[in-house]
Amino acid sequence: MKNTDLYPEYVFKHERAVKTGEYIVEHQCTVREAAKELGISKSTVHKDVTEKLFHYDVELFEEVNAVLKKNKAERHLRGGMATRDKYLAIKSCRIKMKNI
Repeated sequence: MKNTDLYPEYVFKHERAVKTGEYIVEHQCTVREAAKELGISKSTVHKDVTEKLFHYDVELFEEVNAVLKKNKAERHLRGGMATRDKYLAIKSCRIKMKNI
């Protein structure tokens, strides 16, 4: 009898962690984007790929870690772009309102 037969939830968590890691590497996406696409919470995705994945697949863990580090290094840029887009949209709306 295998250990996984005694603990079927282990198999589910193992598969979820690996599939989540593969998705992040394949799409080079953020934890938030992966969570939304896979239908699980951000905290679950983060815990799976930063803690559990190491025990299941070290190579995949390292690849995911590289993507997460890249995302962390770029997040201030994404935040700045989002703020810029917000204020450009507000400015555009004001110009349209003046022309009415």
